[in-house]
Amino acid sequence: MRAIRLIVLVSAGFLAGFLVFYYFTRDLPSLTTLRDYNPNLVTTVYSDDNRIIGEFYVERRVVVPLNSVPRDLIHAFLAAEDARFFKHEGISYMGILRALYKNLMAGKIVQGGSTITQQVAKSFFLSSERTLSRKMREAILAYRMEQSLSKEEILNLYLNQIYFGNGAYGVQSASENYFGKDVSRLTTAEGALLAGLPKAPSKYSPYAHPELARKRQEFILSRMLEEGFITKDEYVLALNAEIKFKHKKTDALWVGPYFTEHVRRHLEEKYGADALYKSGLKVYTTLNVEMQKAANDALRQGLTEYDRRRGFRGPVLSLKTKEELEQFIADADRRFASEPIEQGHAYRAVVGSVDRRDGSLTVMLGKKNGVVEATQMEWARLYNPTKDPDGGRPADLRKILRPGDVVDVDVISIPKREDAPLILSLTQESEAEASFVAMETFTGYVKAMTGGSDFSKTQFNRATQALRQPGSAFKPIIYASALDKNYTPATIVVDSPLVFEEELKEDKWKPRNYDEQFNGPITVRDALAKSRNIVTIKILKDIGVEHAIGYARLLGIKEPLAPDLSLALGSSATTLLEMTGAFATFANLGQRPEPIFIRMVTDREGNVLEEAAPALTPVLSPQTSYIMTSLLQGVVERGTGMRARALGRPAAGKTGTTNNLNDAWFIGYVPGMAAGAWLGYDSEARLGQGETGARAALPIWLKFMKEYVEGKPVRGFEMPDGIEFAKIDPDTGLLAGPTTEDPVFEVFKPGTAPTQVSTSTETKTGSNEFLLIDSDSAPVRPKKKNQVEEDID
Repeated sequence: MRAIRLIVLVSAGFLAGFLVFYYFTRDLPSLTTLRDYNPNLVTTVYSDDNRIIGEFYVERRVVVPLNSVPRDLIHAFLAAEDARFFKHEGISYMGILRALYKNLMAGKIVQGGSTITQQVAKSFFLSSERTLSRKMREAILAYRMEQSLSKEEILNLYLNQIYFGNGAYGVQSASENYFGKDVSRLTTAEGALLAGLPKAPSKYSPYAHPELARKRQEFILSRMLEEGFITKDEYVLALNAEIKFKHKKTDALWVGPYFTEHVRRHLEEKYGADALYKSGLKVYTTLNVEMQKAANDALRQGLTEYDRRRGFRGPVLSLKTKEELEQFIADADRRFASEPIEQGHAYRAVVGSVDRRDGSLTVMLGKKNGVVEATQMEWARLYNPTKDPDGGRPADLRKILRPGDVVDVDVISIPKREDAPLILSLTQESEAEASFVAMETFTGYVKAMTGGSDFSKTQFNRATQALRQPGSAFKPIIYASALDKNYTPATIVVDSPLVFEEELKEDKWKPRNYDEQFNGPITVRDALAKSRNIVTIKILKDIGVEHAIGYARLLGIKEPLAPDLSLALGSSATTLLEMTGAFATFANLGQRPEPIFIRMVTDREGNVLEEAAPALTPVLSPQTSYIMTSLLQGVVERGTGMRARALGRPAAGKTGTTNNLNDAWFIGYVPGMAAGAWLGYDSEARLGQGETGARAALPIWLKFMKEYVEGKPVRGFEMPDGIEFAKIDPDTGLLAGPTTEDPVFEVFKPGTAPTQVSTSTETKTGSNEFLLIDSDSAPVRPKKKNQVEEDID
């Protein structure tokens, strides 16, 4: 009987044990995923020379092999987390007993006693809840891991998986985030600090709690000494070593945020969010870092120059109390502690005093003093606190700025002496916006793109997403379509008033030129160079609106286009990227390049997921395209784009300004590179008197192109076969005669040059063959030959 009871009890014990074991192990995951370790990785975006320009991730993790991790860093982790790691089988019974004692003393769970193996099990398979059930499952998984993986494999998983705070996962990412270096270069002191972070990343953050981080580091160094991982001398050296914290800086990272965001949207749409943020894609783009920097600088300068022409709006805000002032300075000091003041950057500063004698300004950037000389704020003498861009009035800054006012300043130079004041200039954030895009004409590779003044404030890309009227920048498309309908650069059209009764379903439409004057009979070349509206409308009326729209489609304009004569004035909205692509087609002798942003995408194993080769579509004849380039060179040489002559080499382009001065454009090209610039307000407010494409947008293009061509040999535009030249009379469009004054060589397709010779008695209208006069034209008010206002459109 006693034996039976014993058997029953033993059986019941085995059964209970089996049920308990089954309860805790019934749904434990398989360990096969650990052997095929595929953690969340960073998707990295590269420039055309393979510099990192962007990263997308959920967890910023860069996986490194164990042999790249310094021995002292490994020992620091062992000392901090699990000194007997290489001796136990996944569970430390002494650690469990020690944790049990502390938990009983505290009356709650305050310590887990987990080994590194248990931490790996929890990180990969379990939640962080503090329950007995979870601890039991953790222990079982840890034991199983020890049976199937080597200690080195477990340690490798641990070091690459754990979170270090500040967005860093794994030792490599942590080393970059905190010390700006590769993990293989960490010192003993730095390794001890990193090893202290996983226990409580926020609590021991050296940025948020430097004193706690330092104490934690000292504790780990002492544990390393106790365990014999370092000698006494090494301990002392590490304890006294100076540690400098800095983020790893990549000079190209986020150099083109609008470009990178454009790429991100494509990747997410094509591959999905999980692949984008977790799978470690490698994305090789067309962006050129130096060109992008040049585009950024050009856009910033163009906006600054425009904004200063409209006047100083006054201080950003005024600090009324001592408490507000102290708080503002303290906040600035905190920012400058992690991101030091840099030359060429703009910051907000507090006015300290205004010198009544020399007009200089003393300001404070945090507790750092700075000086703005009077010469660095002369532009601000035009004071304009109104919303009207033309509402400025002369004013004395000494009467406008007071101590406690907050203003924006640019750092011109930082003196070497710590106590010397910063040299600054007064600036202000532009309320206008701008965009810029540069495209390689023979490949379609987009080399630079800036979609606005500040990506951190708005991610709306004005180069690809904003639909704006191009104004006169659209005229080359009309002229290109006319060249294939028997027009030539020497064709004469009369620049005279027009009135249309029902053209736009209104009572009357009376288009006018920008300067409200008329040139009379004028060649197509001069009409485009001087951007004559009336001439363009007459040409469009003659060739047909549908014909011109067809050419716009060939040139890559995809947006809806107005099926009426207002198309001649660029009334239909389109994007800067599309317009730049159209001009690139002229430059590429009629081969339209498809804009390309991504050259190749690979997965984490290096398998190619997509690859893009230049895609060129023949849409215009080489002869038509070359003649258009010649006409657009005329715009630069003696037309509305004359400012571009400062480039000092062959260039072609066209300005654009809308009727109400809402938009300013310039799109142009040199051999091999086309670029477009736009400036305006998101609200479509007026830019102000005189703010045309030539004045507001062309300088952005010019500054970029100057940097692009620097050091490159001067090249002319390639001329195709099937081009002829003839000497003509620019007043009549006829062949030059012996008495013609100032004859010029003009370019033609074979058989299209005029055959009639101009004589001294020839009227300016020439022959009817090249004459287009509207029957309702009013009397003409001619201007002198070749006279052009620099800023007209």
